[in-house]
Amino acid sequence: MSEQTRRFRDGPGYDHPWFDWPPPEAPPAWPGGARLAVMPLIHVEHFELDPDPDAFADPRFAGALGSYRPDYNNFTRRLYGLRVGVWRIFDILKAHGLRATVALGAAAAEECPQIVERALKDGHGIAAHGTVANRMISERMSEAEERAFIAESAARLEACLGYRPRGWVGQDHGESSRTPGLLAEAGFDHVIDWPNDECPVPMLTVPTMLSIPAHTEWDDAELFAVRKVDAWRYPELIADAAECLHGEGGRMMTLGIHSWIFGQPHRSRHLDAALGRLLELDGLWNATSDEIADTMLETA
Repeated sequence: MSEQTRRFRDGPGYDHPWFDWPPPEAPPAWPGGARLAVMPLIHVEHFELDPDPDAFADPRFAGALGSYRPDYNNFTRRLYGLRVGVWRIFDILKAHGLRATVALGAAAAEECPQIVERALKDGHGIAAHGTVANRMISERMSEAEERAFIAESAARLEACLGYRPRGWVGQDHGESSRTPGLLAEAGFDHVIDWPNDECPVPMLTVPTMLSIPAHTEWDDAELFAVRKVDAWRYPELIADAAECLHGEGGRMMTLGIHSWIFGQPHRSRHLDAALGRLLELDGLWNATSDEIADTMLETA
């Protein structure tokens, strides 16, 4: 436990300083009086075939680092997302007239510039997503190591895009107790890692940083790879959540989509069906993370 976290142990309800308790009572006012903001979040990631033994990957996904090297099975299964799956997802979103935020790893941007070109052509937003999918931020990193990692990711993406993204999505939403502050120091103004709310939340100790919720309850990796939920249930789950949030008004839905998971043909039809049911609701605002951050800053 970091000293910073320890100092907030006696705070009002939480053992960290990042956001307030209780949450704000009034949800934000979305443009045009929309009742629900919808943000698909496409994870575009490159996995290393033979990662550094010291790299840290999410232990929930067996084989992410591989118990043997080179691990061609897990490597190529995830490479499928860049070769095939992401294009199917782009086509589905385009057919529904929806734009996403692409969580773009630096290595994926370098290896697959055609994906970057398609994402920008279709009007999707871009958020930084670390370097490679085998390297996740955690408390194992020193402050200097984490600062250097964030700077490397931002610089490599800037070289590919011609601009530096404003938003950050940690690999597998990994963070340390220092991450929000280091992201703000690096020039980011929003982070999409924490499923702590149904509305964006300003961070108390980093006034320039906004937390846009990453709703892992609906994330395909969480649902299908971890919880083993049947893919055919996805449209019903999304419809149930959307109807509840739409009825309450002023909420948002982040739909986590991994190109190597929902890009598979036996799952993609259920993503298509879910988006169709979602769009049956009136008063939706489809927005990128940059647009959501801009709206929150304008109304702050």
